[in-house]
Amino acid sequence: SMPFLLCLKKKKSPVPLGRSIFQKHTPPIQQNYQALLESCLKNKHLFTDDTFPAHISSIGTGALLKKLPRNLHWKRPHALHKSPVFYAAHRKQPDLCQGLVENCWFLAALEALTFHQDILAAVVPQNQSFERKYAGIFHFRFWHFGEWIDVVVDDLLPVNEAGELLFVSSVYKNVFWGALLEKAYAKLYGSYEDLQIGQVSEALVDFTGGVNTRIKLAEAPPDLWAILTRATYSRSLMGCQTHLGTTKVLKNGLVAGHAYTVTGIRKVTCQYGPENLVRLRNPWGKIEWKGDWSDSSYKWELLSPKEKILLRKKKDDGEFWMSLRDFKIHFVDLVICKLTPDLMSQEDGKKWMYSLKSGRWVKGSTAGGSLGFYNGNFWMNPQYWLNVLPAEDSKKSPSTCSVVISLMQKHSTKHRNRAPHLFIGFLLYKNTNLLPFFPEQYQESNRKLPPGFFTRHQPVNKHQVFLDEREVTHDFHLEPCVYVIVPSTLEPQQESEFILRVFSRKHVLREMGGNTSFTLSKEIVDRYEGKIWEDFFTKHFEQNPEINAVQLQRILNNISWRNFQSFHLNFSLDSCQGILALLDLNATGTLSIQEFRVLWKRLLFYLEVFQKRDTKRSGKLDLVELHTAVQETGISLSNEVCNLMAIRYGDPDLQISFESFVCFMLRVEIMGEAFRNLTQDGKGIYLRESEWMMMTLYS
Repeated sequence: SMPFLLCLKKKKSPVPLGRSIFQKHTPPIQQNYQALLESCLKNKHLFTDDTFPAHISSIGTGALLKKLPRNLHWKRPHALHKSPVFYAAHRKQPDLCQGLVENCWFLAALEALTFHQDILAAVVPQNQSFERKYAGIFHFRFWHFGEWIDVVVDDLLPVNEAGELLFVSSVYKNVFWGALLEKAYAKLYGSYEDLQIGQVSEALVDFTGGVNTRIKLAEAPPDLWAILTRATYSRSLMGCQTHLGTTKVLKNGLVAGHAYTVTGIRKVTCQYGPENLVRLRNPWGKIEWKGDWSDSSYKWELLSPKEKILLRKKKDDGEFWMSLRDFKIHFVDLVICKLTPDLMSQEDGKKWMYSLKSGRWVKGSTAGGSLGFYNGNFWMNPQYWLNVLPAEDSKKSPSTCSVVISLMQKHSTKHRNRAPHLFIGFLLYKNTNLLPFFPEQYQESNRKLPPGFFTRHQPVNKHQVFLDEREVTHDFHLEPCVYVIVPSTLEPQQESEFILRVFSRKHVLREMGGNTSFTLSKEIVDRYEGKIWEDFFTKHFEQNPEINAVQLQRILNNISWRNFQSFHLNFSLDSCQGILALLDLNATGTLSIQEFRVLWKRLLFYLEVFQKRDTKRSGKLDLVELHTAVQETGISLSNEVCNLMAIRYGDPDLQISFESFVCFMLRVEIMGEAFRNLTQDGKGIYLRESEWMMMTLYS
């Protein structure tokens, strides 16, 4: 029997079948940012981008025009604020807000990006400003169908008569990177109008070139919390979407059919036991969940005062907490975008391989359609030979290998929303079925599998669902051997270009029947310093779910750093007791693995800053170096506070060791977080006596 092929959201075919000329994807215009910048500086004029003009045509031609104010102006940031800033690195909270364009999907992904400064810096080059070398020109980088491209824009932004930005803006009115990045993304896809509808998964891939895992929350795996934990403490970006509905804002405060960013997770200790919480943000920058664990929920009273103070924010800023149970009920799916596809895999090792093949479905040649149409033409589709191999650096030879296969269709027009997506999918066939078709001479001839093969054999993924989305991705656990991938559209004779990506620990990929060359595979190495220690910590905490100050000291002082061979930590017991008091939110006198992970993430960041500022390589910072190191972390402290902290944490010569720097920075960050959560006006806070004692004595 043939596999049952599902098709979701069935529409009429958007592609005319009588077309005779294959329409190729229109690549974006490439401009040389550096050459344009230098030309503008030399000629002392501000850049104006003729390829994406400050004109209504760049906004679009459809429904968005009806939302625009009568008097629309295009203005540069210097005309909108006396001291515009491109990017404010020290902002600790998400601060972007959606404008008139219905692009919550884009903004939810962008908010997720801000949690990873190194990934953000690849998209938003940080050496841009409104002061030094300013010429009204900015550039951003996006992953676009298999390659990173640079998109140049001028800084003329659409505003209303009051000088307020019409589209993406920042809570801080002088910060403009979000508005300029949105303009570059609109240029890449044709117009602002072309950003109106989309999936958070699309933007996550465009910002990272990563691979998506989509989890349907109604059928969430039992280890969802473990997956969320791995994603939060590794290099992943997360977004999610609510159910569609007729009412826009529901009584519970959620927005129907809306994308949100997952900004954090936390296991809290209530009086009745532990509870798993998820923190989310609405890209509108306002309108929040009103149920359990919302800002005004009674549930917060079940926590220790310190945990409540450091987690709850009583502000309508769009960010809120909810229980994992409510999250699974009220959200449809969770999208996790990973730079390396090891999220769903428990395989050891750090090296992954990534192969990319470009192909096309051409009418009368390779547009065979799916098996579901019983047309005998399925074999005409492009076919790819995939040899899955066991990884050399794996500690044990796995019986199955984790393989992620992604199929992405390219739109043929310059405008993203003018060519509706085709329904696409792929079938995967295994070696045991292929043996009769793989004689030795076949290896040389590299012929495609004949029609008869597909009528007699079942694919590995027999319940493949065809989706009218840009990208279809599946995780497989495959035995090491040879497979064949057959990507197709749902209906025959539908034309499009596509890219096929394969991620695994080790594999070989090539096209069958055409060019016999093997695809060059790139090696992805997760260079994140923390990754090597993740296994060590997990095993340690399996034996001791909670650790005390002595155990914390033992763990920290046993770390040897790969990138800093000469660097060895020397935390005293006193320092470890101080760290434990700061991070032990539920007042148990011990640290859990999640509290330790917070410390670990900060340690890596502090070490990077410390090494950069310790120019004399003495292993200590003097007062001047301490000031610059604190600034580098994005925290603004007065000279008086810095000097006091040097007296409190430094040696008699006011020199600060790395261990003291860690204790100092943790205290500054945690007290700053407490103030931001408690203040109503940004100037002061009100605390009950018990809360004051908890925050000052046990920290």
